[in-house]
Amino acid sequence: MNSILSDRINQMEESATLAMAKKARELKSQGVDIISLSLGEPDFKTPKHIQEAAKAAIDEGKYFSYPPVAGYQDLREAIAKKLREVNHIAEAKAENIVLSTGAKHSIANVFMCLLNEGDEVVIFSPYWVSYSEIIKLAGGVPVLIEGSLENNFKATAAQLKDALTDKTKAIIYSSPCNPTGSVFSKEELQAIAEVVKEKDNLLVIADEIYELINFTGKHASMAAFPGMFDRTITVNGFSKGYAMTGWRVGYICAPLEIAKACEKMQGQFTSGGTGIAQRAALAGIEGDQSPSKEMEKAYLRRRDLVLDLLRDIPGIKTHVPEGAFYFFPEVSAFFGKSANGFTISDADDFCLYILKEAYVSLVTGAAFGAPDCVRLSYAASDEELKEALKRMKEALAKLS
Repeated sequence: MNSILSDRINQMEESATLAMAKKARELKSQGVDIISLSLGEPDFKTPKHIQEAAKAAIDEGKYFSYPPVAGYQDLREAIAKKLREVNHIAEAKAENIVLSTGAKHSIANVFMCLLNEGDEVVIFSPYWVSYSEIIKLAGGVPVLIEGSLENNFKATAAQLKDALTDKTKAIIYSSPCNPTGSVFSKEELQAIAEVVKEKDNLLVIADEIYELINFTGKHASMAAFPGMFDRTITVNGFSKGYAMTGWRVGYICAPLEIAKACEKMQGQFTSGGTGIAQRAALAGIEGDQSPSKEMEKAYLRRRDLVLDLLRDIPGIKTHVPEGAFYFFPEVSAFFGKSANGFTISDADDFCLYILKEAYVSLVTGAAFGAPDCVRLSYAASDEELKEALKRMKEALAKLS
């Protein structure tokens, strides 16, 4: 029987991170002691003052109706102020801000508004799993430029220039990067900006969702460079830096025409994001920032812990992440090796082997555009990380 589903959904890949998380949950429900290092989710609780703001909003009783599609005005103004004062994006105003139910939703809005059939989008790879599928869903064509392990997985301005064609509509990158944790320096972004300015109407989608988890102390925003505000859609949100994944609040700062288009798109699909969550987000951006800084310190400590443990596993190659909460080690040394009747042919097999033998869930690098790598999230407790790496080392030692 032919599928009754659309070609659109049949051709879409399932999110690899969510698929692995689902497998891990299924095994846990069966009593298996799984350590999940697959999801990009902070293990911290949302800071108390943000929780309290949500409770106060409920008690106030004013935020139970449909909110404005683009978000409450005071929150949009607070975000614009933060972008001007912290990110040095001088042109940012409330009218440029559109709030959505997470940064993923924001990115979907952007591509649905920008792309016509056959338009190309250059993706800096390794890349977050959903970029390519959202681009394809919107009728676009993903074009990958690949950063190497030797260059901290960062593709260059020269590679971008070589990848541009008459069909290129936009480029997209994340910094700090999911899945690699790499951070583009101001100089690297400046070089990319110069290439972008050489081509008429070329746009940049700058995914800055991990901005507050940056160990370099030098976050740079593309929209802050001269001449780049009108070419840049900055994507950010509250999930990572404020440990608010479940609250679902993301946003864009975009040129007015694009912001209005995204508001129009969102008005037909979801309307505005949850009112109570927006009140919590306002407390996050205007309130005490020390909880976010403490989380950042904890992630840095965990990074160093996991770095030492990974370097103690023969065959694992890794760089030193500068932000976010991921390692992206290369594991090709294990391809072709076997144990207990299981042969590892690729990164997918590597993850299945580690899940089966070590009861640790990772995500294949193939989903991020790097088939020789795997992604490991260290958004977990020190004890879990030590135990997970111990299990992995023991499981990999069995291979021959």
